[in-house]
Amino acid sequence: MSRILTVGEPMALFVAEQEGSLEEVDRFDRFVAGAEVNFSIGMSRLGHTVTYITQLGNDPFGKNIEKFLQQNKIDTTYVSYVPDYLTGMQWKQKVVTGDPEVFSARRNSAASHMGVETIANLDWDGFDHIHLTGIPPALSAGCREMVYELISQARAKGVQISYDPNLRPGLWPDKQEMVRVINDLACRADIVLPGIEEGKLLTGQQDVQEIADYYHAAGVKTVVIKLGSKGAFTSSEGETFYTEGFPVKEVVDTVGAGDGFAVGVVSGILEGLPLKEAVSRGAAIGALAVMSPGDNDGLPDRKGLETFMKESLSRL
Repeated sequence: MSRILTVGEPMALFVAEQEGSLEEVDRFDRFVAGAEVNFSIGMSRLGHTVTYITQLGNDPFGKNIEKFLQQNKIDTTYVSYVPDYLTGMQWKQKVVTGDPEVFSARRNSAASHMGVETIANLDWDGFDHIHLTGIPPALSAGCREMVYELISQARAKGVQISYDPNLRPGLWPDKQEMVRVINDLACRADIVLPGIEEGKLLTGQQDVQEIADYYHAAGVKTVVIKLGSKGAFTSSEGETFYTEGFPVKEVVDTVGAGDGFAVGVVSGILEGLPLKEAVSRGAAIGALAVMSPGDNDGLPDRKGLETFMKESLSRL
Protein backbone atom coordinates (compact mmCIF):
# COMPACT_ATOMS: atom_id res chain seq x y z
CA MET A 1 0.00 0.00 0.00
CA SER A 2 1.00 3.62 -0.47
CA ARG A 3 2.39 6.15 1.99
CA ILE A 4 0.52 9.46 1.90
CA LEU A 5 1.12 12.92 3.36
CA THR A 6 -1.48 15.57 4.12
CA VAL A 7 -1.78 18.81 6.11
CA GLY A 8 -4.79 20.49 7.66
CA GLU A 9 -6.69 21.78 10.64
CA PRO A 10 -8.42 19.12 12.74
CA MET A 11 -11.17 20.47 14.95
CA ALA A 12 -13.29 19.34 17.88
CA LEU A 13 -16.79 18.85 16.43
CA PHE A 14 -20.02 18.98 18.43
CA VAL A 15 -23.06 17.59 16.61
CA ALA A 16 -26.53 18.40 17.96
CA GLU A 17 -28.47 15.43 19.34
CA GLN A 18 -31.83 16.97 18.40
CA GLU A 19 -33.08 18.78 15.34
CA GLY A 20 -33.40 22.55 15.52
CA SER A 21 -31.22 25.63 15.33
CA LEU A 22 -27.89 25.65 17.12
CA GLU A 23 -29.23 28.54 19.16
CA GLU A 24 -31.90 26.29 20.69
CA VAL A 25 -30.23 22.86 20.99
CA ASP A 26 -28.60 22.09 24.33
CA ARG A 27 -27.10 18.59 23.89
CA PHE A 28 -24.28 17.58 21.55
CA ASP A 29 -22.18 14.52 20.67
CA ARG A 30 -18.46 15.07 20.23
CA PHE A 31 -16.50 14.04 17.14
CA VAL A 32 -13.33 15.13 15.32
CA ALA A 33 -13.74 17.18 12.13
CA GLY A 34 -11.62 18.42 9.27
CA ALA A 35 -11.51 17.62 5.56
CA GLU A 36 -7.98 16.24 5.77
CA VAL A 37 -8.88 14.25 8.89
CA ASN A 38 -11.71 12.61 6.97
CA PHE A 39 -9.41 11.86 4.05
CA SER A 40 -6.74 10.44 6.35
CA ILE A 41 -9.15 8.16 8.18
CA GLY A 42 -10.67 6.91 4.95
CA MET A 43 -7.27 6.09 3.46
CA SER A 44 -6.10 4.43 6.67
CA ARG A 45 -9.19 2.23 6.85
CA LEU A 46 -8.38 1.00 3.34
CA GLY A 47 -4.90 0.00 4.45
CA HIS A 48 -2.79 2.95 3.33
CA THR A 49 -0.33 4.72 5.62
CA VAL A 50 -1.10 8.40 6.21
CA THR A 51 1.09 11.03 7.88
CA TYR A 52 -0.77 14.13 9.06
CA ILE A 53 0.86 17.54 9.53
CA THR A 54 -0.86 19.96 11.88
CA GLN A 55 -0.53 22.21 14.89
CA LEU A 56 -2.82 21.87 17.92
CA GLY A 57 -3.51 23.93 21.00
CA ASN A 58 -2.11 22.56 24.24
CA ASP A 59 -5.64 21.96 25.52
CA PRO A 60 -7.95 18.96 26.15
CA PHE A 61 -9.43 19.12 22.65
CA GLY A 62 -6.02 19.11 20.96
CA LYS A 63 -4.85 16.15 23.03
CA ASN A 64 -8.07 14.28 22.25
CA ILE A 65 -7.57 14.90 18.54
CA GLU A 66 -4.04 13.48 18.57
CA LYS A 67 -5.29 10.36 20.37
CA PHE A 68 -8.13 10.05 17.87
CA LEU A 69 -5.71 10.20 14.95
CA GLN A 70 -3.48 7.59 16.53
CA GLN A 71 -6.46 5.32 17.27
CA ASN A 72 -7.23 5.49 13.54
CA LYS A 73 -3.64 4.43 12.74
CA ILE A 74 -2.63 7.85 11.41
CA ASP A 75 1.01 8.84 11.84
CA THR A 76 1.29 11.91 14.11
CA THR A 77 5.04 12.42 13.83
CA TYR A 78 4.44 15.95 12.48
CA VAL A 79 1.66 16.90 14.91
CA SER A 80 2.89 19.60 17.29
CA TYR A 81 1.46 21.71 20.11
CA VAL A 82 1.65 25.45 20.72
CA PRO A 83 0.96 27.06 24.12
CA ASP A 84 -0.45 30.41 23.05
CA TYR A 85 -3.35 29.38 20.77
CA LEU A 86 -6.37 27.08 21.07
CA THR A 87 -7.53 24.14 18.98
CA GLY A 88 -10.30 25.04 16.53
CA MET A 89 -13.88 23.93 17.22
CA GLN A 90 -17.12 23.48 15.28
CA TRP A 91 -20.80 23.00 16.15
CA LYS A 92 -23.10 21.29 13.64
CA GLN A 93 -26.89 21.15 13.38
CA LYS A 94 -28.75 17.86 13.11
CA VAL A 95 -30.91 17.79 9.97
CA VAL A 96 -33.03 15.24 8.12
CA THR A 97 -32.65 16.84 4.70
CA GLY A 98 -30.29 19.38 3.21
CA ASP A 99 -27.00 20.73 4.52
CA PRO A 100 -26.69 21.42 8.26
CA GLU A 101 -25.92 24.77 9.83
CA VAL A 102 -22.28 24.81 10.95
CA PHE A 103 -20.70 27.33 13.32
CA SER A 104 -16.92 27.46 13.64
CA ALA A 105 -14.60 28.94 16.24
CA ARG A 106 -11.31 28.70 14.39
CA ARG A 107 -10.08 32.26 13.91
CA ASN A 108 -6.54 32.60 15.29
CA SER A 109 -6.48 28.87 16.03
CA ALA A 110 -3.28 26.91 16.66
CA ALA A 111 -3.37 25.46 13.13
CA SER A 112 -3.72 28.89 11.55
CA HIS A 113 -0.25 29.73 12.90
CA MET A 114 1.49 27.05 10.83
CA GLY A 115 4.10 28.24 8.34
CA VAL A 116 7.10 27.05 6.37
CA GLU A 117 8.92 26.48 9.67
CA THR A 118 6.31 23.79 10.45
CA ILE A 119 7.74 21.59 7.70
CA ALA A 120 11.39 22.50 8.19
CA ASN A 121 12.26 18.94 9.29
CA LEU A 122 9.94 17.09 6.89
CA ASP A 123 11.51 13.92 5.50
CA TRP A 124 10.02 13.01 2.12
CA ASP A 125 11.61 9.56 1.89
CA GLY A 126 9.01 6.89 1.23
CA PHE A 127 6.05 9.14 0.41
CA ASP A 128 4.12 8.30 -2.77
CA HIS A 129 1.42 10.96 -2.66
CA ILE A 130 0.36 14.21 -1.00
CA HIS A 131 -3.28 15.24 -0.71
CA LEU A 132 -4.06 18.94 -0.27
CA THR A 133 -7.23 20.98 0.05
CA GLY A 134 -8.15 24.65 -0.22
CA ILE A 135 -8.64 24.97 3.54
CA PRO A 136 -5.08 25.48 4.89
CA PRO A 137 -4.25 28.32 2.46
CA ALA A 138 -7.44 30.06 3.63
CA LEU A 139 -6.38 30.02 7.28
CA SER A 140 -3.48 32.50 7.10
CA ALA A 141 -0.66 33.84 4.94
CA GLY A 142 1.75 31.56 6.79
CA CYS A 143 -0.32 28.47 6.05
CA ARG A 144 -0.53 29.54 2.41
CA GLU A 145 3.25 29.83 2.14
CA MET A 146 3.58 26.39 3.72
CA VAL A 147 1.24 24.82 1.15
CA TYR A 148 3.15 26.40 -1.74
CA GLU A 149 6.38 25.04 -0.27
CA LEU A 150 4.89 21.56 0.14
CA ILE A 151 3.81 21.54 -3.50
CA SER A 152 7.23 22.75 -4.62
CA GLN A 153 8.98 20.04 -2.62
CA ALA A 154 6.55 17.35 -3.75
CA ARG A 155 7.10 18.19 -7.40
CA ALA A 156 10.87 18.21 -6.89
CA LYS A 157 10.65 14.76 -5.27
CA GLY A 158 8.32 13.35 -7.93
CA VAL A 159 5.49 12.82 -5.43
CA GLN A 160 2.00 12.73 -6.95
CA ILE A 161 -0.32 15.56 -5.83
CA SER A 162 -4.11 15.55 -5.51
CA TYR A 163 -6.00 18.76 -4.78
CA ASP A 164 -9.58 19.23 -3.55
CA PRO A 165 -10.59 22.93 -3.66
CA ASN A 166 -12.91 22.49 -0.64
CA LEU A 167 -13.91 26.15 -0.83
CA ARG A 168 -14.56 28.02 2.42
CA PRO A 169 -15.54 31.56 1.29
CA GLY A 170 -16.01 32.72 4.88
CA LEU A 171 -12.30 32.24 5.57
CA TRP A 172 -11.19 34.50 2.72
CA PRO A 173 -11.13 38.32 2.64
CA ASP A 174 -12.86 38.31 -0.76
CA LYS A 175 -13.97 36.03 -3.57
CA GLN A 176 -11.35 37.27 -6.05
CA GLU A 177 -8.43 36.33 -3.83
CA MET A 178 -9.95 32.94 -3.07
CA VAL A 179 -10.38 32.13 -6.75
CA ARG A 180 -6.88 33.33 -7.65
CA VAL A 181 -5.07 31.40 -4.93
CA ILE A 182 -7.10 28.19 -5.15
CA ASN A 183 -6.72 28.03 -8.93
CA ASP A 184 -3.01 28.77 -8.73
CA LEU A 185 -2.54 25.88 -6.30
CA ALA A 186 -4.87 23.50 -8.14
CA CYS A 187 -3.05 24.06 -11.41
CA ARG A 188 0.14 22.71 -9.81
CA ALA A 189 -1.49 19.36 -8.97
CA ASP A 190 -1.74 16.10 -10.91
CA ILE A 191 -5.34 15.36 -9.85
CA VAL A 192 -7.99 18.03 -9.19
CA LEU A 193 -11.31 17.16 -7.54
CA PRO A 194 -13.75 20.10 -7.58
CA GLY A 195 -17.47 19.95 -6.93
CA ILE A 196 -19.54 21.15 -9.86
CA GLU A 197 -20.47 24.46 -8.21
CA GLU A 198 -16.86 24.98 -7.14
CA GLY A 199 -15.73 24.33 -10.69
CA LYS A 200 -18.18 26.90 -12.07
CA LEU A 201 -17.09 29.51 -9.54
CA LEU A 202 -13.37 28.91 -9.98
CA THR A 203 -13.24 28.74 -13.78
CA GLY A 204 -16.22 30.83 -14.87
CA GLN A 205 -17.33 27.90 -17.05
CA GLN A 206 -20.67 26.10 -16.85
CA ASP A 207 -19.93 22.96 -18.86
CA VAL A 208 -18.07 20.11 -17.13
CA GLN A 209 -15.69 19.57 -20.04
CA GLU A 210 -14.85 23.25 -20.19
CA ILE A 211 -14.17 23.24 -16.45
CA ALA A 212 -11.85 20.26 -16.93
CA ASP A 213 -10.15 21.88 -19.92
CA TYR A 214 -9.34 24.96 -17.80
CA TYR A 215 -7.17 22.80 -15.55
CA HIS A 216 -5.83 20.63 -18.38
CA ALA A 217 -4.53 23.79 -20.07
CA ALA A 218 -2.40 24.43 -16.97
CA GLY A 219 -0.96 20.91 -17.02
CA VAL A 220 -3.33 19.03 -14.70
CA LYS A 221 -3.53 15.42 -15.85
CA THR A 222 -6.80 14.25 -14.26
CA VAL A 223 -9.91 16.27 -13.36
CA VAL A 224 -12.80 14.58 -11.57
CA ILE A 225 -15.85 16.80 -11.04
CA LYS A 226 -18.25 15.78 -8.26
CA LEU A 227 -21.91 15.98 -9.27
CA GLY A 228 -23.50 15.08 -5.94
CA SER A 229 -26.09 12.30 -6.10
CA LYS A 230 -25.69 12.24 -9.88
CA GLY A 231 -22.15 10.88 -9.61
CA ALA A 232 -19.14 12.43 -11.31
CA PHE A 233 -17.58 13.53 -14.59
CA THR A 234 -13.96 12.59 -15.34
CA SER A 235 -11.52 13.93 -17.91
CA SER A 236 -8.00 12.54 -18.13
CA GLU A 237 -5.53 12.46 -21.03
CA GLY A 238 -8.24 12.52 -23.69
CA GLU A 239 -10.54 10.07 -21.89
CA THR A 240 -13.87 11.40 -20.64
CA PHE A 241 -16.75 9.62 -18.92
CA TYR A 242 -19.59 9.97 -16.45
CA THR A 243 -19.94 7.81 -13.34
CA GLU A 244 -23.34 7.21 -11.75
CA GLY A 245 -23.90 7.80 -8.05
CA PHE A 246 -24.70 4.92 -5.69
CA PRO A 247 -28.16 4.62 -4.11
CA VAL A 248 -28.52 6.08 -0.62
CA LYS A 249 -31.16 4.72 1.80
CA GLU A 250 -31.29 7.85 3.94
CA VAL A 251 -29.27 11.06 3.86
CA VAL A 252 -28.17 11.65 7.46
CA ASP A 253 -25.39 14.20 6.98
CA THR A 254 -23.82 15.45 3.73
CA VAL A 255 -20.69 16.87 5.37
CA GLY A 256 -17.65 14.75 4.54
CA ALA A 257 -19.10 13.15 1.41
CA GLY A 258 -16.62 14.97 -0.84
CA ASP A 259 -13.73 13.85 1.33
CA GLY A 260 -14.96 10.27 1.09
CA PHE A 261 -15.14 10.65 -2.67
CA ALA A 262 -11.51 11.81 -2.70
CA VAL A 263 -10.54 8.75 -0.64
CA GLY A 264 -12.06 6.44 -3.22
CA VAL A 265 -10.52 8.13 -6.26
CA VAL A 266 -7.04 8.60 -4.80
CA SER A 267 -6.85 5.13 -3.22
CA GLY A 268 -8.00 3.54 -6.47
CA ILE A 269 -5.40 5.40 -8.52
CA LEU A 270 -2.64 4.55 -6.05
CA GLU A 271 -3.67 0.89 -6.15
CA GLY A 272 -3.46 0.85 -9.94
CA LEU A 273 -7.17 0.46 -10.64
CA PRO A 274 -8.50 1.61 -14.00
CA LEU A 275 -9.64 5.22 -13.63
CA LYS A 276 -13.31 4.29 -14.13
CA GLU A 277 -13.11 1.85 -11.20
CA ALA A 278 -11.32 4.40 -9.02
CA VAL A 279 -14.03 7.01 -9.62
CA SER A 280 -16.77 4.44 -9.01
CA ARG A 281 -15.09 3.65 -5.67
CA GLY A 282 -15.18 7.36 -4.90
CA ALA A 283 -18.90 7.52 -5.61
CA ALA A 284 -19.49 4.52 -3.36
CA ILE A 285 -17.59 5.96 -0.39
CA GLY A 286 -19.30 9.31 -0.86
CA ALA A 287 -22.66 7.54 -0.63
CA LEU A 288 -21.64 5.71 2.54
CA ALA A 289 -20.45 8.97 4.09
CA VAL A 290 -23.83 10.71 3.81
CA MET A 291 -25.58 7.89 5.67
CA SER A 292 -23.72 8.54 8.96
CA PRO A 293 -23.92 11.43 11.47
CA GLY A 294 -20.24 12.31 12.01
CA ASP A 295 -17.95 13.68 9.31
CA ASN A 296 -15.99 10.40 9.08
CA ASP A 297 -18.11 7.74 10.83
CA GLY A 298 -19.33 6.26 7.56
CA LEU A 299 -15.93 5.83 5.92
CA PRO A 300 -15.58 2.08 5.33
CA ASP A 301 -12.83 -0.45 5.73
CA ARG A 302 -12.00 -2.55 2.68
CA LYS A 303 -14.49 -5.32 3.49
CA GLY A 304 -17.31 -2.85 4.14
CA LEU A 305 -16.59 -1.04 0.88
CA GLU A 306 -16.54 -4.23 -1.17
CA THR A 307 -19.79 -5.44 0.39
CA PHE A 308 -21.57 -2.13 -0.23
CA MET A 309 -20.42 -1.91 -3.85
CA LYS A 310 -21.31 -5.52 -4.59
CA GLU A 311 -24.77 -5.25 -3.03
CA SER A 312 -25.49 -1.92 -4.71
CA LEU A 313 -24.41 -3.09 -8.15
CA SER A 314 -26.41 -6.32 -7.80
CA ARG A 315 -29.61 -4.26 -7.46
CA LEU A 316 -29.04 -2.42 -10.73
